Amino acid sequence: MGYSPSFVEKMSEIVQQIRDPESDIWLEITIGFDEACSACPHRGEMKCEADEDSDTHVKQMDARVIYHLDLESDATYRKKWLVRRTASMVRPDDLDELCAGCSWLSYGVCKEGIRKLRAAHGISE
Repeated sequence: MGYSPSFVEKMSEIVQQIRDPESDIWLEITIGFDEACSACPHRGEMKCEADEDSDTHVKQMDARVIYHLDLESDATYRKKWLVRRTASMVRPDDLDELCAGCSWLSYGVCKEGIRKLRAAHGISE
């Protein structure tokens, strides 16, 4: 996918924290730059510079997810609460709309992740 080693390392750290069942960190929900962006080679000073439309695209995806989960931007939530909420409110096929245009969508790993998350919380399709 063309990511830098530092970005891959940062994303691995974030995913590990999210998957850790003992961890219940506070997460700030925001539209735009977040912790994952801190190591991205496409991070500009004020916006994502992967291509001319990427900043708008990322912000639109952020906004769709925040709306879908009925969250507030720039608010903080407990990780465990957000994970439960995501499990109960996001179905795999919702990602077609929530993540429209994302390069990861075609790989199917995110939909599979949502399936596993829902199953782990006892939620059937």
